[in-house]
Amino acid sequence: MALTIDDMARLSRLARLEVNPDTQQRTLEQLNGFFTLVEQMNAVDTTGVEPLAHPTDAMGTPVQLRLRDDVVSEPATEQARDANQASAPAVERGLFLVPKVIE
Repeated sequence: MALTIDDMARLSRLARLEVNPDTQQRTLEQLNGFFTLVEQMNAVDTTGVEPLAHPTDAMGTPVQLRLRDDVVSEPATEQARDANQASAPAVERGLFLVPKVIE
């Protein structure tokens, strides 16, 4: 599957992305390279290959992952909250107000 300049113009319009005409050809080549790679990966026969639950399962021996403790690293103060919400369009009693999207 190879994209054309027209396909890329349509995709950029749908995604609302501005693609600079100077970089359009290079971007098109990169996208087509990606699709070529996906086609190569789809061509590999994976019949009988069990999916890994985790990438470290391929190592053969169990690996103990080092996880940090889940602790609060910054004090939760009203001043810090107010500073974080200063740029919000609408706030009430420390909560962000958003428009209703489900009727």
